[in-house]
Amino acid sequence: MDRVEQDIVPEAVRAALERLGVAFERIACDPALSDTEDFALHYRYPLERIVNTIVVRSRTGPAQRAACVLLGSTRLDVNGAVRSRMDVRKVSFAAAEDVEELTGMPSGGVSPFGLPAGLPVWIDQRVVGGAERLIVGSGERASKLLVAPGAFRAIPGATVIPDLAGSG
Repeated sequence: MDRVEQDIVPEAVRAALERLGVAFERIACDPALSDTEDFALHYRYPLERIVNTIVVRSRTGPAQRAACVLLGSTRLDVNGAVRSRMDVRKVSFAAAEDVEELTGMPSGGVSPFGLPAGLPVWIDQRVVGGAERLIVGSGERASKLLVAPGAFRAIPGATVIPDLAGSG
């Protein structure tokens, strides 16, 4: 990929990818089509190759947040796996403005690469188990990144969790 395309990827994400030695390819997209299902339908990618990064927060108990990474063909098990992992009674998806404030990335473009230090990153086992390259947020809505599944294991402090997500 040429240098011009790399410079379009937000600095925090690009720096994290370079620091981790993760090879990536940028895929431009219409920001209005950045949400998973719209992106998959318009650009003809299977949901099994698209990765979502979803920020959740506790609603009871001590204030907690986490970034959950899962395939677009699955749904996050908020009331089971996430709630259990946080050890609280109630968990919800973080509001879009909270996601942007916390990560510096807009909802629909959040990347698991370049997240703030200290934010737990939980990765569903199915994300790291495949052989095909996966499509993930780039830190902005006008593009996605194509990376190898093993790249997710390089995220500092990330935890791979069986059944973080259920089927779609």
